[in-house]
Amino acid sequence: MQYKELDVNSVLDFIIDIPSIKEYFGDASLNVAEIGDGNLNYVYIVRSDDDANKALIVKQAVEYLRCVGEEYALSRERMSFEIRAMKKAYAILPKHIPKIYYENEDMSLVIMEFLGRHEIMRKGLIEKEQYPNFTEHISTYLSFFLFYTSSLYLSSDAKRKLIDEFNANTELCKLSEDFVFTTAYMDDETNDNENIVNNDDAKRLFNDMEFKAKVLELKYKFMTQTDALLHGDLHTGSIMLNKEQTFVIDPEFAFVGPFGFDIGALIANLVNNYIHHSIVTHDAKQQAYLLTTIQEVLKKFERKFLDLWTQHTSSALIADGFLDARYLDIYKKKFILNILRESIGFAGAKMARRVYGVAGVEEIRGIDDMMLRHKAEKMALSIAREFVMHYENIKTIDEVLEMIQSER
Repeated sequence: MQYKELDVNSVLDFIIDIPSIKEYFGDASLNVAEIGDGNLNYVYIVRSDDDANKALIVKQAVEYLRCVGEEYALSRERMSFEIRAMKKAYAILPKHIPKIYYENEDMSLVIMEFLGRHEIMRKGLIEKEQYPNFTEHISTYLSFFLFYTSSLYLSSDAKRKLIDEFNANTELCKLSEDFVFTTAYMDDETNDNENIVNNDDAKRLFNDMEFKAKVLELKYKFMTQTDALLHGDLHTGSIMLNKEQTFVIDPEFAFVGPFGFDIGALIANLVNNYIHHSIVTHDAKQQAYLLTTIQEVLKKFERKFLDLWTQHTSSALIADGFLDARYLDIYKKKFILNILRESIGFAGAKMARRVYGVAGVEEIRGIDDMMLRHKAEKMALSIAREFVMHYENIKTIDEVLEMIQSER
């Protein structure tokens, strides 16, 4: 099938005769609206005229970076990786991944479950929402998805096949290499340059060679480690949830990379929200909730990951009986501590890049009062620097919370 970029007028013509879509909607007449607010793709909601809750999401990749414009060319192949990642994750954790009703890699298009009773986590947290089941759900997602796509579970052949399947996602990996680890720390046309002019904090960041050298170490880990299949962009805008359910969406950046990258991305976004409520709302209860959430995500991930490892004693890495119980326990504790440390290092890079780089976060860049915004930026950069400079020395999760709270 030849690729054609769809719009609100042509989406219905394309999907109307797809058997699974006809089965879902029946004979109802349909309407469509464009709802995407992301950086990469176009997203449409198709609804039944008879029942507004009867709806599906149509997502299509276009041949450019949407948040920059058509002049920034980008391959549509990213949608193929997103579809593959969703199918892998759904096979492991169907409770936390939207159901796919139709996929077409030629059209760079996927049609999936409409999460009408859920909201984007970022928006909810800004509005002081609290989600009692989130830490249980997301720690399950992280531990299961990372463990079951790693060499701690897979055979050597299966792991190498997984790498071959996903690590051709080179364009989006290059975007992360550029925007997460490079351009946000130097003069670059993609940055929020209006905010950089005559900004002493920006100059200080760009000239902080000690910090940038540590970021370079993290970038090298990102480029070379093949620990497990990652979502690749696990921020709070890629999570839809309510009080009862949690879904992870938008894995177009999926690749096989370092264990700590997804965890770090999530922690960075929770910290950014903590900063928002420290500087803008001064809501102590929400701040306490966010700190507890960070702590629980890390602790529950650690426990669940180690539990899975205990259940599966033989893998590409360790043959059953290779180490005695004492040395295996020592090895596992060192292993999980390294994941925690790298997660915090990546969190620091993800936080710092959002301050002046392309695609800032609403918690900070959406602050209208420029004095408060600069205070939030300063706090974000301060915490980010602590994370990046000292992640290798972290010994406990409580130290992470202390690092966050000490930068006021």
